[in-house]
Amino acid sequence: MKPRPSIEAKEAFIELRALGKSFRAIAAELGVSKPTLIAWSRELATEIANAKALRLDELAQRFAVAKAKRLEVFGRRLEAILEELDKRDLSEVPTAALLKLALEYGDRLKEEDAPLVLAAPTNVAEAMPPDWIMLDRWRA
Repeated sequence: MKPRPSIEAKEAFIELRALGKSFRAIAAELGVSKPTLIAWSRELATEIANAKALRLDELAQRFAVAKAKRLEVFGRRLEAILEELDKRDLSEVPTAALLKLALEYGDRLKEEDAPLVLAAPTNVAEAMPPDWIMLDRWRA
């Protein structure tokens, strides 16, 4: 009788497949045959898909944080430029350069800004109004 693979080996397999590693690379790393890994892939398809989704979500969160930081930096720069412009006489040459810079930073801010997208309810219970609203409707 063959020894059963450890839970740790299967968990490692799920993570490695979620990272996009090949069966050959995983076989070498875990010391498990390629046919066994292919069978695990079928057996653990949902877990692998979930691990990939979690990894993509983590990357999206990192990107969102980086994007928020860029927006903040561009916004602070634009504020500083506009404050400096308020202090200056518009007939000076450096003012033209500051105006150009302000326009460029404004354009960059517009590029970084994304429209607000609100999440829709994920299940029927969330989409339903609270019980007290339903009760008021029933009484009416």
